[in-house]
Amino acid sequence: MTLQQLKYVITIAETGSITTAAQRLFIAQPSLSKSVAELEKEMGITIFNRSNRGVYLSEDGTKFLSYARQIIEQTELLESEYKSSPPPNRAFAVSSQHYAFVVNAFVELVREYGRDKYEFSLRELKTAEIIEDVRTHRSDIGVLYLSGFNHEVIKHILQTEEIQFVPLFTAKPHVFVSRKNPLVGRKSVTLDDLKEYPRLTYDQGVKNSFYFAEELHITAESPKNIVVSDRATLFNLLIGLNGYTISSGILSSDLNGKNIVSIPLESNEHMEIGYIITTDRPMNELTARYLEHLKNYIEKHYQTN
Repeated sequence: MTLQQLKYVITIAETGSITTAAQRLFIAQPSLSKSVAELEKEMGITIFNRSNRGVYLSEDGTKFLSYARQIIEQTELLESEYKSSPPPNRAFAVSSQHYAFVVNAFVELVREYGRDKYEFSLRELKTAEIIEDVRTHRSDIGVLYLSGFNHEVIKHILQTEEIQFVPLFTAKPHVFVSRKNPLVGRKSVTLDDLKEYPRLTYDQGVKNSFYFAEELHITAESPKNIVVSDRATLFNLLIGLNGYTISSGILSSDLNGKNIVSIPLESNEHMEIGYIITTDRPMNELTARYLEHLKNYIEKHYQTN
């Protein structure tokens, strides 16, 4: 297996076509096909399924691609660090579930940094991807939650990967709805109250376990379900379809406007929101400053909800 073969796999996956990938890579199609076939034979898996419309990743191929991307990304980081050109002044990266307070704290950190050059990263990802980013040091820190439902499973995964979970605060579940939703004005709502409205949840990809869901009560009966991949789409659908999602209750009018309302959900569950870090290296200064901004924002805004 070579780095070049991994780059071939990534390009084919991006284009969905061996012909197009060969053109982009400036190599002959037969040579590309042969190289991928040799890699599949060496790994003992089928990376791509073939069809009349092109190629698509197999289940094994999807997993293989994630590892390939990590290897190539780490290689690029090594090259940028040690080649003759000056490395980018990158100092901090965070991966998180879809929380506005994570973004607000990130904004404050960038403003405070105040340098002419920097390369910070903020990634809103699937739960499994957050854990993987922290494990591989692609991100300095991750932000996710534990509940009575997922605690045992997530904690086991973190301990296996030598990742530490540090609580920030515990939130009672709320629902986010459009300001025009008929439920607005009520002191609280129940799961039964929500059944007539579309439930919006975040996609968890190939690792779509209930334990990785960002929303509490993911196994509760819901006849109307919509899965989305980003926060902007979710909030647009809350407004456009009178849907709801279950979250922490912390809203940011700066990011989400004033068309979304938070209502307490009657529930015995909780969201213990915290950050995850690896235990094999010390926390850097910018990560510590980011946590200060995060804690300050939570303390200021959560008490008002």
